[in-house]
Amino acid sequence: MITMAARGMERPLLRRARMMPDVSAIGAVAADCLVKELETWPKPGLVSHVDNGSHDDMDAGTFRRSAAAIRPYLQRLADAGAFGCGMGRLRIIGLEAERAMFAATSGVNTHRGAIFGLGLLCAAAGARAGGLVDPELPLGDVVARLWGDSILDGPVLLHSHGSVARRRFRAGGARIEAARGFPSIYGIGLPALRRATVVVEDTEAARVEACFALIASVEDTNLLHRGGLDGLRFAHDAARRFVDAGGVCASGWRARAQSIHESFVARRLSPGGSADLLAMTLFVDVHERPIP
Repeated sequence: MITMAARGMERPLLRRARMMPDVSAIGAVAADCLVKELETWPKPGLVSHVDNGSHDDMDAGTFRRSAAAIRPYLQRLADAGAFGCGMGRLRIIGLEAERAMFAATSGVNTHRGAIFGLGLLCAAAGARAGGLVDPELPLGDVVARLWGDSILDGPVLLHSHGSVARRRFRAGGARIEAARGFPSIYGIGLPALRRATVVVEDTEAARVEACFALIASVEDTNLLHRGGLDGLRFAHDAARRFVDAGGVCASGWRARAQSIHESFVARRLSPGGSADLLAMTLFVDVHERPIP
């Protein structure tokens, strides 16, 4: 016979079980989030299933091949997290993922930033699902707690566009974002995504809202690389005006978003860091969706 006390204990245990996804599904979820980011439009200057944005060397097919190529490595990162591996092992898998990406895209960098950030979140999801940390701990906090110091102390790609922009403009970049537990996801992307989802009940529109909110605030090194400080300010201002005018909750939002997209393309601006953060936001939303 189940007592009332036992039933009371069942509830938190059931809640914890529902918050701990199958480790074997984490890589597939992550790759799906990359595809969902691609299939979001309009996104200022970014490649989508509709057009190539500000890019001449990549299109939707390039991104699809890339997502498929790195999917097994995202799963390996999740498995490594579940086994309690350190940052050294995660870096090795990440470099293997980069090689697979470049092989699939003929040398085009489509997802290097996502391999780093989303890969860390996959490892965190693995650690949480594997019972190595409190299952209610946000994934960003898991990353900061388990690997934060190692992220900051690790090797730097001296000649990457992001590294050059960080040195030239003293920007924080992806490493600081990750080491701090992804504050842009939890403070900007996720709240915007969830607010819009409730109001408009349109998942693509909600993704557009989250993308614009991120562009409006993030110190995106891709924008700094392509447009310098003036390009970053232009991007911030344009995205902020869209959000302040009601974003996707206002009538005619898609035409306004498309106009901003076209203005980014005219200036060859591409907020790739914000695109990576959008995919990561979608991943976190799946793994930390509130349970009724």
